[in-house]
Amino acid sequence: MEMTFDVVVIGAGHAGCEAATAAARMGAKTCLVTMDMNKTAQMSCNPAVGGIAKGQIVREIDALGGQMGLVADRTAIQFRMLNRSKGPAMWSPRAQCDRAKFIWAWREVLENTPGLSLWQDQVRELLVEDGHVTGVRTYLDIILRARCVVLTAGTFLNGLMHIGRTKLSGGRCAEPASLHLTESITRWGITAGRMKTGTPVRIDGRSVHFDEMQEQVGESDFHQFSYLGEHRELPQLPCWITYTNPAVHERLRRSLPDSPLYNGQIQSIGPRYCPSIETKLVTFADKEQHQLFLEPEGTNTQEYYLNGFSSSLPVEAQIEALRLIPAFRDIQIYRPGYAIEYDYFDPTLLRHTLESKLVEGLFLAGQVNGTTGYEEAAGQGLVAGVNAALKYNGGEEFVMHRDESYIGVLIDDLVTKGVDEPYRMFTSRAEFRILLRQDDADARLTERSYQMGLATTERLQHWLKKKEMIEATEQFCQELSVKAAAINPFMEHLGAVPLERGCKLHELLARPGLTISALLPYLPRLAEFVERLPERREEVLEAAEVRIKYQGYIRREREMAERMKRQENIRIRGRFDYDALQSLSTEARQKLKRIDPETLAQAARIPGVSPSDVNVLMLLASQ
Repeated sequence: MEMTFDVVVIGAGHAGCEAATAAARMGAKTCLVTMDMNKTAQMSCNPAVGGIAKGQIVREIDALGGQMGLVADRTAIQFRMLNRSKGPAMWSPRAQCDRAKFIWAWREVLENTPGLSLWQDQVRELLVEDGHVTGVRTYLDIILRARCVVLTAGTFLNGLMHIGRTKLSGGRCAEPASLHLTESITRWGITAGRMKTGTPVRIDGRSVHFDEMQEQVGESDFHQFSYLGEHRELPQLPCWITYTNPAVHERLRRSLPDSPLYNGQIQSIGPRYCPSIETKLVTFADKEQHQLFLEPEGTNTQEYYLNGFSSSLPVEAQIEALRLIPAFRDIQIYRPGYAIEYDYFDPTLLRHTLESKLVEGLFLAGQVNGTTGYEEAAGQGLVAGVNAALKYNGGEEFVMHRDESYIGVLIDDLVTKGVDEPYRMFTSRAEFRILLRQDDADARLTERSYQMGLATTERLQHWLKKKEMIEATEQFCQELSVKAAAINPFMEHLGAVPLERGCKLHELLARPGLTISALLPYLPRLAEFVERLPERREEVLEAAEVRIKYQGYIRREREMAERMKRQENIRIRGRFDYDALQSLSTEARQKLKRIDPETLAQAARIPGVSPSDVNVLMLLASQ
């Protein structure tokens, strides 16, 4: 049997769901293939969305017209804005979500997206003719024909789970691995490797002594992920904090010889920034305790996720060690933590559109590109799905630059530098952090998304209205005069230096610690202006305030970005035979040939390409 589509997406994880909905909404007849329709967008590890830099990615997905932010807001059971003690470039939204409701909210989105079909099956072979993908073959021997295929298989490609010395084939607990598909891809010259990740034990909340833990409640202010949609609808639940202790560490150390990470059983590399508890014991041997977060899995379950205790140690070692923590002395678990090894493909063999350089029409997104994290996967999935639809429809490629989005930074890092461990996004990876704040993703991306056909008219109009209000607020702050006598009592209350003379409000707001909301009781005209703002005024005020306070830094980064763009505009792909350029270093020739950078700026970011190599290329490009 054969079925024909424009785009086929393999895997309904976070990357696959975004890819499929984006492609379909842009007019491509799309099929999403998943082995289990009841686990769409499954949170395989932590039941949370966002975090440091990841929250910015979710806001960018939302600004572009993606779905993750909307689904996260609908299913959030605790929300927090991280890094509030730092500048706004570092603020990062994060939400605990109800795992089961998250799945079904996504299922509702998928089933109500026009042009999107769901097919429950498993893909075993990629079909290619004359270097161009033509479709896929499934385990049910169904051929799904398509001009573009998006691979988002997560950890399922030859997945192998480890619990102590026990090894089980699988892509996730109780779910089969995807066999044969890797081999049908590597036969076309695409290079594969192995990586590993892990997940913690799941705990029965009825066995926990919560009164011996520190409660961590969420926030109830206006912040959320989506620029549209309703505010948090579900009951808000606390998380809980506890710590390991020397007795716990001693019990875990006794089982290190049985750890797949240290007995040679696992050879692949895991995520540096999310280490297992056994890795923490070895790397930080002098620490007597490690912080643990007990996080609820949902409003209607007793299941809890133990953040900070990822492990592949034997089951008895995990349980016995946990019972040495006072709050867990009577602990009962639903399932142990485990590690999983899986295949990924070299991302330097991709274009910035996430299309393969070797097989036309094949796009890859998510963990198959060597990344880790739901948010990184979803951002890639959206870009891959958009570009698959554009390729089919003959549209211009959609590529975001490093000064435009964290997603642009993520993809540029992958295709330019490659990976030697699971890639995780941090604010430190972005050189233009002040331009890529969580509050201004709609300003950066919504109009562009609308122009290419993804963002809806409703989303565009919402942004344009908000933009008008932000500009009006900035203008008002530039024009409103503040008298020293009116504001100095407040300044003295703060312990701040009082005004010697009057000034404009925007000058006053440039001072640290002063906010529009705090000034409302002292400035009646400001209070009247704010009262006239429509709904979501807090979001407008925050955006205007950040722009006022950091206008100098924002201007400087924009100037730096413009200078970088001059090199971005010098296109070099296909212009040189790198083997013949003896004026380049040997390492530069090898890496430039392998990566085949699109622009001079991308060439300059390749590790091993020196400034002198870049100067040679610039000289040759100008001839």
